[in-house]
Order: sequence, then C-alpha cells, then structure tokens
Amino acid sequence: MVSVIVPARDEEEVIQLFYDEIMRHLPRVTKYELVFIDDGSTDKTLDILKTFAQKNKYVRVFSFKRNRGKADALAYGFAQAKGDIIITMDADLQDKPSEIQKFLDAYNNGADVVCGWRKERKDKQKMVVISRFFNYLIGVLFGLKLHDIDCGFKLFTRESIRSINIYGGLYRFIPLLLYQEGYVVDEVIVQHSPRYSGKSKYGFSKLWKSLPDLFTMIFLIKYSNRPLHFFGNIGLVFVLIGLIILADLSYLHFTGHAIARRPALVLSMICIIAGLQTFFTGFLADLMINISYSSPGEANNPRNFPLKYSSDKS
Repeated sequence: MVSVIVPARDEEEVIQLFYDEIMRHLPRVTKYELVFIDDGSTDKTLDILKTFAQKNKYVRVFSFKRNRGKADALAYGFAQAKGDIIITMDADLQDKPSEIQKFLDAYNNGADVVCGWRKERKDKQKMVVISRFFNYLIGVLFGLKLHDIDCGFKLFTRESIRSINIYGGLYRFIPLLLYQEGYVVDEVIVQHSPRYSGKSKYGFSKLWKSLPDLFTMIFLIKYSNRPLHFFGNIGLVFVLIGLIILADLSYLHFTGHAIARRPALVLSMICIIAGLQTFFTGFLADLMINISYSSPGEANNPRNFPLKYSSDKS
C-alpha cells in the first residue's frame, strides 16, 4: 500500500481542488491511503479536510493544536503512515498528482528514495538561484548529485524513512541523510505549476535558515556519534595556541622582560580556557549520546504530538 502524506496550512482556497485532482489518479495507480496533516491552520482548511475523511474511508486527517512547522508535520505523518511506500506532496497544486506513477516506476527499478526535480520551476528567480546553490553545495560536500533536493514531491520506503529523526529544517535534507545511511537515492523530472492561489510561505529568509541547517548536516553526518572528535579537536587547537603564547611569554619573563601588562598574556589565558570549555562540551555530548543509546525515551515520539483533531478517533 502507498501512503500519501500531505502537510497543509491555510490552504482553504486550493485544498478541495487538490483532493479532486489526486483522487482522479491515485486510486487508479495503487492501493492507497491519503494522510492529511493540518499544521495549525487558522482558516477553514481543517473543516474541508474533515469532509474528505467523512466520505472516503481511505482518507485520514490529523490536525495540530498549533503551527509546528513542516518538519513536525512530516514526522507525524511518517509515524502514522501504514503503507510500505510513502509519498509526500504539498497541497498547493504546484506538483501534479498525475505523476505519482513516475515515482513508483523508479521505486520498482530499485530506488529507496525518489526526489522530484522541478526542471522548469515556476517560483521566483531568487528562490531558484538559492536552490541551485544549495544543490551544488550538497554535491560538493557530500557527493549526492541531485538537482532539486528541496522539492516536496518525494517517495520513501517505510524502512528508510523510519531510520532517521527529523526536526527543525532538516526535512529539506532527508534524501541526504538516507543517502549517507546507504539507501539508493534517485530523482525523476516532474512538472511544476505556478501557485493556484495565495503566496509561498518561504521567502529570502530561507537562505539564512538553511545555512545553519547545512552546518548541522555536516555535524550529524560526520560527527553525530563522536562529537568529542569535533569539539575536542577545536578545543585542543585553542589550548595549543594558548600554550605556545604562554611559553613565549615565559621565555621573556625568565630573560628579564615584564609580561604582566602584555595583552598576549590575557590572550593566552582566553585561548586555554576556551579550549578546555570546548573540549569538555564534546566530552559531555559524548556522554549524552551514550545515555540516549542505552535509555531511549518517548518524549520526542511524533505520535505524542498534541492534536486538535484526528479522524482516527471519530
């Protein structure tokens, strides 16, 4: 069975059209379930979604009590999905439900993850430039050659998507996380349409939000299981710089020069203290990871997110 997960927020003007469009194609392709995650909408989106669940037993609707962001919406959808194949789509009709078969074909050819490639993207030019920059950067840093990693139209196997944790802005990098875990990542060209109504919820600020997320990815992929190697090396460099400066000042002191008022003395102390603090930050992170592996908890389980509405309970 295929689970199609659709995060939606304040999409009352287009959600009915999206549902009508996907229902023209999805039932013909495969056995399915359609999982809508209402991300704290303040308009009539939830009311419309409820009508879908009432008239179609294959539609499930979950609504957060507040806006939690796309990462939590996807994480909750992944946790609730019952299908062996999971497809994600946005509800704004920029992606075509008629192209779901392309993703299934790529899956049948051996892919664990399939990304849509909006080759003729209909967004603002600045967003296209930002996207190309990040795709190029990811290829250089991690070796994953994708044209459009940020496309919301994707396919995942159930096994692959449940092997990772998603939070913050990391949902953009899910294919990269899975690629690093050894899963096969492919892409297919998809049509992309202008927004039917409303405006994009992402602007130029997306660039500044994505840069810290990219740094997080570097840390997660290379040092997530050994943070002491990251912080420890940085700390040791600072300590070494401080000791070199201190050794030079000691030589001057023993040769009769005054060093008490030299700024270099303060600099050496700052480097040594900062280095030790950085080192022990990594040490504490290592301990926390060890504890988390030995005592996994349920606090961050997406199934525990507080909901305003769930069609599964009605």
